[in-house]
Amino acid sequence: MMRGLIALAVLIVAGVLKLPVERDLTTLHRQEHFGGVEFNLDLREKIGQLGFIAALSGFRAIVADALFIQAYSAWENTEWGRMLLLFRHVTTLQPHVLLFWDKAQREYFAMGKDLLERGIKNNPDRPELYEALARLYKEKYKDHESASEYYAKAAALPGAAPWDRRFSAYELSYCEGREREAYERLRHLYDEGPRERLPTLIKRLKFLEDKLGIPQDQRIPDTGPLKR
Repeated sequence: MMRGLIALAVLIVAGVLKLPVERDLTTLHRQEHFGGVEFNLDLREKIGQLGFIAALSGFRAIVADALFIQAYSAWENTEWGRMLLLFRHVTTLQPHVLLFWDKAQREYFAMGKDLLERGIKNNPDRPELYEALARLYKEKYKDHESASEYYAKAAALPGAAPWDRRFSAYELSYCEGREREAYERLRHLYDEGPRERLPTLIKRLKFLEDKLGIPQDQRIPDTGPLKR
């Protein structure tokens, strides 16, 4: 049994070294602390009998690396269920390796994006899905241009939330090179009346006025409604 496990470990290591992994996992093992994993029946159920025996035999890091490679492959093939399962195994075996947690988080974002895109394809008239995808781009990817685009798509549909237009303009105001377009959209909202003159809208408008060098007589007032 021990010889078989050692042979398995050698094969796994050889495979890992041949794959185009961006990080040197061996270096990470030397740098990170690997203690604190409780070897019990719950762990055995998660990683299977062979992986559990290998972990008990001192090959826990090698098993985690092999599972990590498999999880990355599952991500590339959009096999989301398998990817989730494998990342849970990896982080259970090596809970102190930050690379594994960071990578898992990023792939969860990718999974969410893929699911929302599929949802939109099957329900193109539902503004909630476009809004959810806009939030994902905004909060997780920090992609303001895509967030603006999907808020705008949500706003164009019946039943859209009243704030989708504003959020689309807000996000556009953070996009380098699109400040003029964002300014015009925010100013249009401002000119619709007091209900649109919210603190964030006014703040972004004033920022764009300064950045674009808008003449003083064309700027919104510092306080109170715009006088015509």
